[in-house]
Amino acid sequence: MELRDLVLLRELDERGSLTAVARALSVTPSAVSQRLRALERTLGLPLTEPVGRGVRLTEPGRLLAAGAVEVAAVVASVEARLAAFQGGIVGRIDVAALPSAGVVLLPALLGHLGAEVEVRVHDHDVAEADYAALARDHDLVIGHRMSPEPRRDWQHLRVVDLLREPLDIALPAAHPLAAREAVTPADIAGERWIGVPEGYPFDDLRLAIEAAAGEPFRIVQRMRDNRLVEALVEAGFGMGILPRFSTRPATGVRLLPLRGVATGRVISALARPEVAERAVVRHALEALRACAAEIAPAPRR
Repeated sequence: MELRDLVLLRELDERGSLTAVARALSVTPSAVSQRLRALERTLGLPLTEPVGRGVRLTEPGRLLAAGAVEVAAVVASVEARLAAFQGGIVGRIDVAALPSAGVVLLPALLGHLGAEVEVRVHDHDVAEADYAALARDHDLVIGHRMSPEPRRDWQHLRVVDLLREPLDIALPAAHPLAAREAVTPADIAGERWIGVPEGYPFDDLRLAIEAAAGEPFRIVQRMRDNRLVEALVEAGFGMGILPRFSTRPATGVRLLPLRGVATGRVISALARPEVAERAVVRHALEALRACAAEIAPAPRR
């Protein structure tokens, strides 16, 4: 068995189709199929089986796919120790970042890593359920979640919780409640609301506030970009939720803590286990921890 063949099985297990695997490995689907057939002949075991119009791994195939993670992690760890012996961390790292989390961490990270590490940043504003998939195609993913514990679909990833960021209620400065130190769900019940798309974490928080208040908001807009939410709040079209550390509110916006409902989010770095063992990725994770510690203590697990 060669590591590249084990990696192919691992990719098929996660991506679910020969076409997706071929795209990820920059080869043709026929080349993927040929390598699978050759490995099956070598081992004398069926590693895939047809399902619908595609294929999936058999039990021996899944066993080898899991082994690919272990073997690749060991290889990456040895390479990292060699890099440390040689006295320098160099290389390139691809980072997928939620924009509102990247605003907090990326400037400090880039400054910390310096010129020896080339960082390629890709901004992705996706639903919480989609962060794990981003780790297939990026070395590191900076995402967030609302729950204290990692999501179940993050269990196969290396998860490094970086910081807990409070989420505040954003009000127009001219709103009657803007002079308060904090608000409760009852205070803002029935107000006009600038929300996010359904399925996004901040929308779950909106539902929790409505449940606590016993009255729904009047949703006037749904959008992903926090800057747009802030602009509409400032213009007086409603109120919304904005993260405290990554929002630099305009003079026409007030951020107020919400009492009675837990509103924080956990910002985390995600990586495949074997990718997390690479020297340059380890270095970047250590730098992210240091950057986050300057902003707020890491959340307790």
